[in-house]
Amino acid sequence: MKIKNSILTVLIGCLGLNLSAQQYPGGIIDKTVAVVGNEMITIGQIEQEVQMMRAQGMSSDRNIRCELLENMLVSKIFLMQSRIDSLKVNQDMVESELSNRIAQVKTSLGGEKEVEAYFGKSLYKIRQEWRKNIEEQSLTQQMQGKVSQNIPEVTPLDVKQMLDTMDKADLPVVPVKYKLSQICIYPDREAANMACKERLLALRERIIAGESFSMLARLYSKDPGSARKGGELGMASKSIFWPVFSDAAMSLKPGIVSQIVETPDGFHIIQVIEKKGDMFNARHILLKPEYTSEDREKAFRTLDSLKTEIESGAVTFSLAAKFYSQDPATRTNGGQMSDPQSGSSYFEIDRLKPQDYEAIRYLSEGGISKPVESLDNEGRNGNTVYKIVRLDKMIDAHPASYEHDYDLLVSMAKQKMSMAAIDQFVNDKIARTNIIIDPIFKDCPFTREGLTSKIRQ
Repeated sequence: MKIKNSILTVLIGCLGLNLSAQQYPGGIIDKTVAVVGNEMITIGQIEQEVQMMRAQGMSSDRNIRCELLENMLVSKIFLMQSRIDSLKVNQDMVESELSNRIAQVKTSLGGEKEVEAYFGKSLYKIRQEWRKNIEEQSLTQQMQGKVSQNIPEVTPLDVKQMLDTMDKADLPVVPVKYKLSQICIYPDREAANMACKERLLALRERIIAGESFSMLARLYSKDPGSARKGGELGMASKSIFWPVFSDAAMSLKPGIVSQIVETPDGFHIIQVIEKKGDMFNARHILLKPEYTSEDREKAFRTLDSLKTEIESGAVTFSLAAKFYSQDPATRTNGGQMSDPQSGSSYFEIDRLKPQDYEAIRYLSEGGISKPVESLDNEGRNGNTVYKIVRLDKMIDAHPASYEHDYDLLVSMAKQKMSMAAIDQFVNDKIARTNIIIDPIFKDCPFTREGLTSKIRQ
């Protein structure tokens, strides 16, 4: 392997530590720059991580090589202890993570050959090295978990003591939170889906008759990211798309237009441009079901009637939701909504759909919105749904308090205790472990002071 980074050439020229060194075919030396017990860290390993970070578009505010070296040193400490404690690697997890990383890098760089050229080695060799790295990361994380598990249970007294010792200005501010319930009515999906498919079939026939797929994608596709590029998605791993979309694309010969493919995003026709291994570049046209004003008016009339009956006391919101709401996720619990990401029954503003927030922003607790058109949680962008929303409860923004935010403060206390246990473990190991760091890193702003004393003079 020839390491391409010019900074590396300068760094290696400055190395003076008489540790093991390896001559690369291109003449550049990959030299050991740190030793932790019987574990070594080479400049090549650091540069590989730099390349990986850049390939994924990541950056760092600190000196990137100093930061990577410090992280590697700490990881080696946990790795050594994991081997002493005979921890085992979950190989299924390792292979899954490896496949994800390879797919991401291939997509980012444009394919297998581009990855090999970027890293200066075969994909087989990259897989071997990354598999070893992921295995070590798994052991390191397991060991960190083992250390943090040794902390005692957090008690109410611990929470109060944490609050007593914290500067009030350092308390987290809990944002405004909303507890909501809804009654949803969907438009006639079957008719809208049929109409959408008919429009897409007409476009497919025009393409087969000779019209440009790219031009029609620009005019009609509802995928804004690719529509302006003529529907082209770019060379990417099949794993990043919906499986049914990938399967359809991988089964096509270049230039052939697929039949209609349905995904949670809508309906597509696909034309493959190029395939390379498990990657492909394709064009697609995405259409989504469109609903008529009649659908909207009919749903709004029903929702208006329900709102009136609920407000008059003829029926409770919960009972109306159970009988009339068409949203399976909320109708069974009386319409109560929950954040699909956290599972919490409270929503922060940035977790609410804009349409839902507009519906409840001026309501008082217990108030019910007018009928609104919104989106559900299906697909990447959601499907059209009509609803009324009740503001069950609102908690104003406030500094975290023992009375109102005990669970949050318990999590904070656990995190602080866990980090303290990990820091104590690492600092003890640094003091008692044979660690040697090459003087090329003497100006590194290590966050752990114990590491500075390990730099060879």
